[in-house]
Amino acid sequence: MSALIEDIEVTCPYCGERLELDVDCTVGNQIYYEDCQVCCVPVVVEVTVDDAGDLAGIRAHRDDD
Repeated sequence: MSALIEDIEVTCPYCGERLELDVDCTVGNQIYYEDCQVCCVPVVVEVTVDDAGDLAGIRAHRDDD
């Protein structure tokens, strides 16, 4: 198992700015909303964690995607 909290950068699907996220891998797979720090629109964040507790993938997308 690597870091429990991963520092990740994703791109806001609305304004294109980079978002810096702290992802808690101890929670496992998760879907949540994170407000963009630039345009303030809620972005859907999907996190996938593997069986070892490591971050396997992250996707940031619009609510209507």
